Amino acid sequence: MSDTSESEFLSSTSTRFVHSVAGSGRILPSSSTRNWNSIDLDFNLLPQLTDRFHSLPSKFSKSVDFNLTISDKTHFKRCVSISIFLLLLLIPLSILLPHSLTHSKHTPDHPPPKNLTLALNQALLFFDAQKSGSLPENSTMKFRGNSGLDDGREGGGINADLVGGFYDSGNNIKFSFSTAYTVTLLSWTVIEYQQKYADIGELDHIKDIIKWGSDYLLKLFIPPNSDNSALLLISQVGGSGENQENDVSCWQKPEDMNYTRPVSVCDDTAADLAGEIVAGLSAASLIFSDEEDYCHKLVESAEKLFDLATRRDPSRKLRTYTEKDDDCGNRAREFYNSSSYMDELVWGATWLFFATGEVSYLKYATDNFDAAEEEELSSEKGVFYWNNKLTANAILLTRIRYFMDLGYPYEDALSTNRTDLLMCSYLSSYDHKLSVTNGGLVLLKPDAGAPLQYAATASFLSKLYSDYLHLLGRTLGSCTTAVFSADELQNFAISQVNYILGDNPMKMSYMVGYGERYPNHVHHRGASIPLDGKKHSCSEGNKYLYSKKENPNNLVGAMVVGPDEDDLFLDDRDKPWFTEASISSNAGLVAALIAVHNPTVKSFDFSNGIDKIGIFRNVRL
Repeated sequence: MSDTSESEFLSSTSTRFVHSVAGSGRILPSSSTRNWNSIDLDFNLLPQLTDRFHSLPSKFSKSVDFNLTISDKTHFKRCVSISIFLLLLLIPLSILLPHSLTHSKHTPDHPPPKNLTLALNQALLFFDAQKSGSLPENSTMKFRGNSGLDDGREGGGINADLVGGFYDSGNNIKFSFSTAYTVTLLSWTVIEYQQKYADIGELDHIKDIIKWGSDYLLKLFIPPNSDNSALLLISQVGGSGENQENDVSCWQKPEDMNYTRPVSVCDDTAADLAGEIVAGLSAASLIFSDEEDYCHKLVESAEKLFDLATRRDPSRKLRTYTEKDDDCGNRAREFYNSSSYMDELVWGATWLFFATGEVSYLKYATDNFDAAEEEELSSEKGVFYWNNKLTANAILLTRIRYFMDLGYPYEDALSTNRTDLLMCSYLSSYDHKLSVTNGGLVLLKPDAGAPLQYAATASFLSKLYSDYLHLLGRTLGSCTTAVFSADELQNFAISQVNYILGDNPMKMSYMVGYGERYPNHVHHRGASIPLDGKKHSCSEGNKYLYSKKENPNNLVGAMVVGPDEDDLFLDDRDKPWFTEASISSNAGLVAALIAVHNPTVKSFDFSNGIDKIGIFRNVRL
């Protein structure tokens, strides 16, 4: 009915009662001559939809039967007017009241997202500060200079070139075991997330750091020759020695050292040291695959060392490099005391498989994995760090199972059970034995201290595994009767990184240089002694060690040991159990940061920035 005909109809009809059809916006005469028994009111208080489909009345009746009778139109109009007024009053109140109530309560703090690109930039700088040898002119750490240029020529009786490598921590000792672990872990992160590094402009930087380490690893392996019938492995440069002045007693920056630096030497029975060096050389070879000669040199050295370390000889008894009270372990027993060797041999064999594609190395790894598990300390199950590689090795074997079908007999050997159990062990909702501080830091080795290094590697492995699941198109995993999600693993990884970077009860970042508050008294010789053009002697050292002043040189990127089990931290230089930094722990931090770093959308689709097949480039089935 048109509007005109409708108007005529109303004026020509004796109409006392009207009703409206909801949604029509019109008033129509009642079809009944009796009092209303059906009222459907629409006062058009809400905006009408202009879409031509939605402006049509619904085909379904919206009438409601109230059985009402109106006896007085005046009262009815008054009632309607009051109802409209109340309705108009309630609408703004319903909007304003919740808003005011929300702001009357305490709003919890939500820290802004972490700048992970900046954190990575800084974390890598720490390795530049730890470089020994002849530094490039464009060194990023201006308080560092050339040092250790006579390493190997004195104090060891072997007259070898041992210049280079990294100082381990706040001291001036170079430990081969921690250096090899650092090179392996950093190389692994590039193999998995190379494009992420490229996107933030750090690929060349981290490759330079790895090469600085792998160059040094090549010097640590002296094969048998005509003058030497036994293999020699360098386990350490620097230490206590026989002199009164040495790397332990002197609080002296590396550039000022003028004492003899002893060299510790092992034979080929030091299986853990050999296995870790093999792993470092093999993993680094995958990074430098485009440098054919250098890559070949790394692989050739790794294979030769592995063959010598694992050769069958009844007269040889394999051991850890710190097992005997001899020169091999030296000061390393206090810092990197190894508890087993089979996990390093399995670790080295696994990386050799990736470096060469030879399944014989994978066979060695899978055949000896159970033996390595038997050596694993109960207190270290589920922990990945310089002393225990089994946890990470299980991830690598799972990776092979997921993305490269090797078939029989490897299918059973590459079981994912251990990996899935590991993932559940990181999540307190599934593992009720997991120790977590009130601030949210996981304590994977509650009685050992140094919690941040274990949390960092757990963050790396959990995020890496969640990326594997995404590549498989899976969102869930399971362990015994529990089911975990890839998102839960990712949230766990991010929570530990955020704790390290400042979301903790101390409200401070445990990485130097990041955030508004961070440690300023790091236990570090080079950072604590001023760069004033003077040579500071050994006897002067204590005044800098025990000074209450902040370090004159900012050790940017260094992750300190961290808080205790109560989330408490003391920023004191003479308390290294709080404030010391090391290359092995910082390698774990870098791994965690690059894993949780969000890739750019343009560079990646659904891979989360991970290289699915790069690690298999040398494997030919």
